[in-house]
Amino acid sequence: MGDLYALDFDGVLCDSCGESSLSAVKAAKIRWPHLFESVDSAMENWIVDQMHVVRPVVETGYENILLVRLLLEVQIPSIRKSSVADGLTIDGILENWSKLKPVIMDEWDQTKEDLIPFFEKIRDEWMETDLLGWIGANRLYPGIADALRFASSKIYIVTTKPSRYADALLRELAGVTIPSDRMYGLGSGPKVEVLKKLQKQPEHGGMKLHFVEDRLATLKNVIKEPELNGWNLYLGKWGYNTPKERDEAGNIPRIHLLELSDFSSKLK
Repeated sequence: MGDLYALDFDGVLCDSCGESSLSAVKAAKIRWPHLFESVDSAMENWIVDQMHVVRPVVETGYENILLVRLLLEVQIPSIRKSSVADGLTIDGILENWSKLKPVIMDEWDQTKEDLIPFFEKIRDEWMETDLLGWIGANRLYPGIADALRFASSKIYIVTTKPSRYADALLRELAGVTIPSDRMYGLGSGPKVEVLKKLQKQPEHGGMKLHFVEDRLATLKNVIKEPELNGWNLYLGKWGYNTPKERDEAGNIPRIHLLELSDFSSKLK
C-alpha cells in the first residue's frame, strides 16, 4: 500500500531560523521599544547569532520573541525585569527553557494568546513589504527540494508553523505545492492528535506510517500514546536539536536517528 510520511517543517524541511530570529527582533523592538533604545546593530547581530544556538528549545514561533528579550536582559543588567536573567547562560536556556518560559511570561505580563497573532502580524508585514527578503531569510536543507518533487511516498506536513508560511516557502524554494488537506499547521491541534487522525483515515489503511521530527520532546509525546505504536519515528540529526538530545534519542528503541542524505532517499 506504500508509505506515508508525516513531516515536521522547521528543522526538517526548512532552516527558517534566520527569518524567525530577524522577525523576533523586529517584534521585540515594537513590543518593548524602551528596552531597545540603546541597542546598536552589533548587539542585534549578537542576539541573532545566539538565537541560532538556542533555537532547539522553540516549539512554537512566538517563543522566539521571548528569547530575544531574555538574551537582551542577560547581556544588559540595567534593563533586567526578570528574576531569571542574572547569571543565566546560553546552556542554562537550553537546559531549562520549559521552566524559564512561564516565569518570564508572568513577570513580563505576556500571554501565548497575545503573542501568537502579534508574531504573525510582524511576519505578514515583512512578507507584504519585502517578499523576496522574507523568502531569502529561509533555506531548504540540501536535497529537500528534489526529494519532495520526486517523492513516491504520500506526504503530509505536520507543523506548529502557520500553514500559509510553509506553503509559500515550499512553492518559492522548492516549486512544490502540498494540497491544503495534507497541510496541518498552527491551530491544527497537538501533533499526536494529528497523527491519530491520519492513521484513522480509511485510505491510509495498510500503509507504512513514518513521522519525521527534529524535536525529541515531540517524539517522546508520541511514544506515550499506545494508539500511535504503529508509527515509525525518526529524529532528524540535521535539525534543531542538541548533541545531548541526539544521544538520548539513540538510547530509545522506538526512535531512529536519521541523516539528511538518508531522509532524502527515503522520500524518493
